[in-house]
Amino acid sequence: MNVIKIETLLKVQQLQDQFDNLEKHTQWGIDFVEKYTKFVKERSEIELNYARQIRNLSKKYQPKKKEDENKYTWCRAFHFTLNELNDYAGQHELVAENMISQIIAELTRYTQELKTERKTHFHDGRKAQQQIEASWKQLELCKRKFERDCKEADRAQQYFEKMDADINVTKADVEKARQQAQMRHQMASDSKSEYSSYLQKFNQEQNDHYYTIIPNIFQKIQVMEEKRIDRMGDSLKTFADVDRQILPIIGKCLDGMTQAADSIESKTDSSQVIESYKSGFEPPGDVEFEDYGQAMKRTVSETSLTSSRPDNKSDRPSKGKSKTLWPFIKKNKGSNPEDFSHLPPEQRRKKLQAKIDDISKDIQKEMDQRDALTKMKEVYVKNPQMGDPTSVDPRLAEIAQNIDKLQVEAQKFEGWLAEVEGRMPVKSDPPRRTSVLYETQNSTPPTNNNCTQDRESSPEGSYTDEQSSEVQNKVQTETPEFDEFDDADEEILPTIGTCKAIYPFEGHNEGTIAVTEGELLYVIEEDKGDGWTRVRRNEEEEGYVPTSYVEVFLDSNAKGAITYI
Repeated sequence: MNVIKIETLLKVQQLQDQFDNLEKHTQWGIDFVEKYTKFVKERSEIELNYARQIRNLSKKYQPKKKEDENKYTWCRAFHFTLNELNDYAGQHELVAENMISQIIAELTRYTQELKTERKTHFHDGRKAQQQIEASWKQLELCKRKFERDCKEADRAQQYFEKMDADINVTKADVEKARQQAQMRHQMASDSKSEYSSYLQKFNQEQNDHYYTIIPNIFQKIQVMEEKRIDRMGDSLKTFADVDRQILPIIGKCLDGMTQAADSIESKTDSSQVIESYKSGFEPPGDVEFEDYGQAMKRTVSETSLTSSRPDNKSDRPSKGKSKTLWPFIKKNKGSNPEDFSHLPPEQRRKKLQAKIDDISKDIQKEMDQRDALTKMKEVYVKNPQMGDPTSVDPRLAEIAQNIDKLQVEAQKFEGWLAEVEGRMPVKSDPPRRTSVLYETQNSTPPTNNNCTQDRESSPEGSYTDEQSSEVQNKVQTETPEFDEFDDADEEILPTIGTCKAIYPFEGHNEGTIAVTEGELLYVIEEDKGDGWTRVRRNEEEEGYVPTSYVEVFLDSNAKGAITYI
């Protein structure tokens, strides 16, 4: 009996240990699933953040509406790359979405089911364990009762035998002892029967517990654990498949970027640049030979403010349109002129033509609307039940006014275009140019008109078409309308003073010179009313700076001085 008791206790203890180990292991498995779910969630957040950053980057470098970059192949290639990059970001967003829906959501739901199933299995196991333990305790009680009753029966039997042997004891006492012994024997017999019956019952329960109930519970826990492991494998496979699914589209995006790069045509772009910035000015002609062997009449320097200009300068009437003066136009910080007069002739012509085309399109739209409304009115006239014919008259009147305004606008721009095309140089023999510092003996003596009277207050600071008719009548037919700047470009002009830059000036335009704040320079030509002063840094660096950016200190003899060579 003691051996059976010890073996049973050992089995119960081992069972308890196995349940504890299984409980720890299955809990660790659930924790691992939750850990993997958290890992996938963080990966999806990384994908979303990466996609968001890629989209923001693509949006940041998208061309602005005001930028005219689409005419260059390399710009279009970059814009196409940005669009492909945007699609590339969309694929990473798809990865995140698929991970959330196919892995995170599924594992979260499965984890809850797994916890519930695990709880059920271990609850059944503990319940079965409690039942077997309760049966064992009941068996122990029956066994102790049987043992106690047997001992009591033995003592009662011994007492009866003692009483029966004693001659001094009355017959009644002996009979009482005999009955007591019989009762104890009967109780022991009943306890034995009860113990035997319950022992059989316990053995059956124990057999069912260890060979049926517990194995079934362990089998369910094993199946549950195997399902968890298989689900982990499926999730890992899905994790890889989600990335693999987007690889073809990613490849297409990269192929699109490569094709965009291959579409770049450098020669086409360079031709486009030439076409865009072609000014339309005629190249300068050959410099006329000056014969120093003949008697020359000295003339004043053009750089002097009070110097007079000879009459024979009339053979160069179009100084204001010299191409070297266009870069000196001041940058207009406000809106540009409506007639695009701030641009060189060729660019101005293109802008005017584009404006005329836009107006023509607007006129055509208005005319199409007018025709449509006219047809509608005719339908209303024929079928009054469909509408009132007079209801479209206000709109027709408005469209007529719009067309008139647009036509007036078109005529205005066509006039400017005709003016530009009339002044555009024609391919011909190279023009001849003469020196401004020397005139021949046959030249007319210089007049007393100051050069500032012939100069119009334009940003170029040059002669314009509005010069005096006396000068216009002296234009020589062989001189083209656009000529080079004065010979001041070839001759080193004398300094007439100094200046100090009070503001920095970058000088991006051709013909200007960049200065830094506080820099000292030489003045070689004073402001002639156009807002620009010509300065020199050294023998090779000279150009124009805004007069308002410098503080000028002229020499005492610079005013009205006449320079001779």
